[in-house]
Amino acid sequence: MTGVPAYVLLAPETDPPDISAFNPFRAVVIIERPVSAAWQARISDWLVRSGCLYMMAWGDNCSAWDDAVDIANLEHFDYGDIPADRDVMTTWHTEDSLDELFFFAKHLASHPIIDLPHIVLVHISTVCKELEFLQAYDSVK
Repeated sequence: MTGVPAYVLLAPETDPPDISAFNPFRAVVIIERPVSAAWQARISDWLVRSGCLYMMAWGDNCSAWDDAVDIANLEHFDYGDIPADRDVMTTWHTEDSLDELFFFAKHLASHPIIDLPHIVLVHISTVCKELEFLQAYDSVK
């Protein structure tokens, strides 16, 4: 599972772009800036509605992102049964380096029902690191 990643820079409290063309996809959420709980919930909902079926969080308060995406997935189904092919897998990576997370995302993160050919690197920051992150992801073997 290797896919060429897409990069999305999201400054805190801004509107996210349409990424539904990548549906279904894995998302690596790289958090380099603190955000409000309301915006975190909004972005988590955006990920679920856009087709994210595996979200991996890394960086500032990353475990809260794991919870927020889980809640967004539950809300999407009114806290009822979630079909297996729509259940979003979530992980957070407080102890891993970004290279270790990229290895995990590239080779190990898989959904039990759906093939996820696309990966989106969602960078929460005010500084673009597209080239740096894409090169780092590409260099993981």
